[in-house]
Amino acid sequence: MADDWRNGGFGLYVHWPFCEAKCPYCDFNSHVSSKIDQKQWLTAYLSELNRAAAETPDRVLNTIFFGGGTPSLMAPETVAAVIDEARALWRPANDMEITLEANPGSVEAGRFAAYRDAGVNRTSMGVQALNDEDLRRLGRIHTVAEARAAFDIARKCFDRVSFDLIYARQHQTPEAWRAELTEALSMAVDHLSLYQLTIEEGTAFGDRYAIGKLRGLPEDDSAAEMYLATQEICEAHGLPAYEVSNHARPGAESRHNLIYWRYGDYVGIGPGAHGRITVGGRKLATETFMSPNTWLTAAFNGSGEKERAELSLQDQANEYLMMGLRVAEGLNIDRFNTLSDNPLPQNKLNDLIDLGMVHQAEDQLIATKDGRAVLNAVIRELLG
Repeated sequence: MADDWRNGGFGLYVHWPFCEAKCPYCDFNSHVSSKIDQKQWLTAYLSELNRAAAETPDRVLNTIFFGGGTPSLMAPETVAAVIDEARALWRPANDMEITLEANPGSVEAGRFAAYRDAGVNRTSMGVQALNDEDLRRLGRIHTVAEARAAFDIARKCFDRVSFDLIYARQHQTPEAWRAELTEALSMAVDHLSLYQLTIEEGTAFGDRYAIGKLRGLPEDDSAAEMYLATQEICEAHGLPAYEVSNHARPGAESRHNLIYWRYGDYVGIGPGAHGRITVGGRKLATETFMSPNTWLTAAFNGSGEKERAELSLQDQANEYLMMGLRVAEGLNIDRFNTLSDNPLPQNKLNDLIDLGMVHQAEDQLIATKDGRAVLNAVIRELLG
C-alpha cells in the first residue's frame, strides 16, 4: 500500500491566489489586491517547497502546475525560481510537464516568452466564451479579440496550448453552443476544457440566483443536449473526451490532471491548496490556509499547512473510485479491491452494466458515455 501512489505519479501544484477582478461565477480561492510583494511570495513558496520535499524525498517529479487565481500575473522571475527549486529538490522527469494558467487579459508576448524560458512548456487559458456579451455577463475583463490575440501569442511560445470554455450560459441555446464550439475547435491546438456553468453558493451568481435575479439559465434538458453535443462535436474533430470535462488529441492529455484522476500523489502549496502525499506508508490529505495573508505568515513560521488527515484504505479506495471513473480509461478493479475493505458489489455492477452505465474491459471498470453524463449517480450506487 505504501507505493500505491506510483500508479498515478507525482506532481506539484502551486496556487497563486490573485486576480485582476473576481468573476461572479468563481468559487476558487482568488482575491483582488492592489499591491503584491512578489519577493515575499517567492520566499514563502521556496520555504514550502523545501518543507514538502523533506517529506517526499527521492521522487521523480512528473508535473508542475501553476493554478489560481491568475498565475499569468506572477513575475516570470518568480515562476522561474519556483521551477528551478523544484527541479533541485526532486528528480525531474525527462518529459516533465509544466503548465501555467493564464487570463487572456494579462497575456503579453514578452511575458509569455519569459515563462517559456523559465521552463513552462504548456499553458491553459481561461477564454470562457467566444461572445463579447457573454464575456461581460461572466465578469471577464477581456474581449474575444483579446482572447484570440493571446491565443496566437501562446501558440507561438508553447507547443501545448489548452483553453477553457463555459457552456449552458444565460440565454444560450444548443444551436448557439454548437456554433461556438465548432469555432473553438478551429482554434484548438490539442486540448480543450469545456465546463457546464454551475451556480455555487458564496459567489455573486449564487447570491443572484437565490433571489431569482439570475435569469435565462438553460433548462436541464437543454443543458443536457449541450453536453451531448459537446461529446459528439469534439470527437468528430479528433479531440474525444478523456475525462468528463476535458478533451484532447490522443497523447495531449493534461498529465498533471491525470495524476489526480489516477490517484497519484501531489504536493499542494499556496493559499487554499490541497494535496495527497504518502509519508511513511500513510496517505495524507493536506490543506493549506485559505487567506493569502494567513498563509504567508504561516509559511514564514514554518508551515502554510492548516491541517492534514490520514486516509484509511477505504477512504483511499472511495477517492480512487470517484476520480478513476471520471476518465475514459476507467479504474483498475484489482487496485480498488486491494485498497478496499469491500470488493465492488457485483450485483450493483451487473445492474449498471445492464443499464449501459458502465462496462468492464478485462480488469478495468469504465463509465460509458451515458454513465459519465450521470456520473454522480453511478458513483453513489457503487458506494452506497
